[in-house]
Amino acid sequence: MTSPTHDALPRPAWTPSSAKPPLSARLMRASWRGLPAARHKVGWEPGLTVPAADGSPLITDHYFPRTEGDFPTLLVRSPYGRGVPWSPQYGMLFAEQGFHVVLQSCRGTGGSGGTFDLWRNEAADGLATVAWLRDQPWFNGSLGTTGPSYLGYTQWALALDPPPELKAMAVQVGLHDPYALFHTDGALHLENALLVGSGMTHQHRGMGPFIKATLRLQRHMSDLVTAQPLRGSYANALGGEVPWLDAVMTYPDADDPYWQGASAGEAADRANVPTALITGWHDALAGQTFEQYGRLRRAGWDASLLVGPWTHTSALQKGWPEVFAESLSWLRAHLCDDPSGLRPTPVRVHTSGAHAAWQDLAEWPLSPATTSWFPTADGHLTRQAPTDAVPLTSFRYDPDAPTPSLGGPLLSRTAGVRDNRTLEAREDVTTFTGPVLTEPVTVLGEVTARIGAATDTGFADVFTRLCDVDEDGRSVNVCDGLAQLRTAEGEPAHVTVSMGATAHRFAAGHRIRWQISAGAHPRYARNPGTGEPRAEATEFVPVRITLHADSGLVLPYG
Repeated sequence: MTSPTHDALPRPAWTPSSAKPPLSARLMRASWRGLPAARHKVGWEPGLTVPAADGSPLITDHYFPRTEGDFPTLLVRSPYGRGVPWSPQYGMLFAEQGFHVVLQSCRGTGGSGGTFDLWRNEAADGLATVAWLRDQPWFNGSLGTTGPSYLGYTQWALALDPPPELKAMAVQVGLHDPYALFHTDGALHLENALLVGSGMTHQHRGMGPFIKATLRLQRHMSDLVTAQPLRGSYANALGGEVPWLDAVMTYPDADDPYWQGASAGEAADRANVPTALITGWHDALAGQTFEQYGRLRRAGWDASLLVGPWTHTSALQKGWPEVFAESLSWLRAHLCDDPSGLRPTPVRVHTSGAHAAWQDLAEWPLSPATTSWFPTADGHLTRQAPTDAVPLTSFRYDPDAPTPSLGGPLLSRTAGVRDNRTLEAREDVTTFTGPVLTEPVTVLGEVTARIGAATDTGFADVFTRLCDVDEDGRSVNVCDGLAQLRTAEGEPAHVTVSMGATAHRFAAGHRIRWQISAGAHPRYARNPGTGEPRAEATEFVPVRITLHADSGLVLPYG
C-alpha cells in the first residue's frame, strides 16, 4: 500500500540508530501482561527536529523495528510529552509489531518550539510532519495514526485535509470538538477543565513535575471550584495563568467566534480514511465518539466501534489489552493488508449489569423501541402517561452548598459507577423509582429525559440520571446528563436532556430509578441563579425548582 507519489522518488540509504528505547520505557513495557508477543526488537532515534508549519522545531522520537524490510508508519502527535507512558505504550508496543512510530510533541510542549494554542495549530503542523516524512528513507508511503484523548484530536485535525499517504486511523477515547470537552449547553465542565489545564501545562515536562502539579491541584481543588469569580482563580494551583484555559472558561456559547474552526468533526464527513473508534461507557468523551461513528457511517466510510466498561483513564489501563488489540488489528488490516484480526461485525459493546458480557452488533445507533416512564407525586415511576401537567414536587438548590457530583463520565479517578444512596438522601435530590422487575430489562442506546419544570429565579440547571437499584436498595449510576432551564414568571419550561448512550441489563428483582437534581458540582460549574456567566459570577442565589407531571424518562429497550 505504497503511495504512488512517494514510490516515484528515489529512496536514500538509511543507517538505523543503535540506541535502545529509554530504560523507563523498557521497564514499564516488561511489566505489562496480556499483550501480544513482540515480533521485532525495537530501535530508537530520539530528539529529531521536524519543522512545524511556521518553522518552529517539533521535537520527535522515532521508534522502529530493528529488522530489515519495509514497514508502515504511525504518527502520534501529543501535547503530553514523549516519556512514559507514551514511549512504551505507543512507541515500543507498535514498533514491536512491525511499525515505524513517530512520536512527536505538539508545538510549545515537550521541548518543541512555538506556543501551544489549544487546537489552532494541529492541522497545519500535522501536514508539515507528513511533508517531512516523505523525505525519510525508511518511510514507505503508508501512514496511519493512533492515540487517545487530545491525541485523537490531532488525528482528526490531520484528516481535515488528509494527505494521500493516510490509510487508517485508530482513535482511542478521543475528541474532535474542544467545545464539547469543556461545555454542555453552556454549562462549564469545571473539574475536567482544571484537570485538562493542569495536564497540558505540566505533563509534557515529565512525570515528576506532573505528579507534583496534580497533587497541588488536588490540595487547592475545593477552593478553586467555589471561587468568585472562577476565571483566573486557578493560577496559583496551576503554576501561573493559562491563556487558552481562561478563554475556554470565558466563552460558554458554542456559537461564539472564539470556537470558530475548533471542531474537526467535518473530517468524519468527507475524509475517506478507515477509522477505528474506541471509548468506554463512562468516558468523558464517549458522546463525541458516538458522534464520530455516526458521521462516518452516514458518509459511507469504513469504520468500527468498540465500547467497553471503562472510564477515560481505565481504557488505557485495565482496558488496554482490548484497546491495543482492537487498534493493532485495524492498523494491520489497512496498512499491512492483513485483515485476519478483524471481527465480523463493525460494532462491539460491553453490556453492564446482570450477566455482563460483550455483544457484537451490526450497527450503532440501533433503532429499538422506546419506553417512556413517568414520575408520580408519591415518588414512583409508571408507564401510564399523565393526563395533565400539574406540579409534582419541588426542591431547593443552594449554590453555597451545591449538590455534589458522584461518579459518571469524568476525567478524574472518581469516574465510573458509584453507590448513589448517600447522594439520593439529600434534600436537593429527588428520585422516582419503578416497580420491582419480574424479568430482566436491557436498555441499549441513547437515553433521554423530557423535563417540564418551573423556577423561582428564572435560571437553573437540571441534572438527570438513570440508576439501577438492587434488592438491598443499593442505587448505582448508569448514565446521566445536564441541561439549563430558563423560565419566565414562574411558568414551566420544557427541555430535552441527552443522558448519553448505554448498554445495561437490569436484573429481575431490581428497579429502575430516575434521579433528578439541579447540579453536580464540581463536575459542572454552579449555576448562579441570576443569569450571570458562570466564570464571571460573584453573586449566587438559591433557586427552587418545581417539577411538573409532563416530565418523562425515555429508555431504548434492546
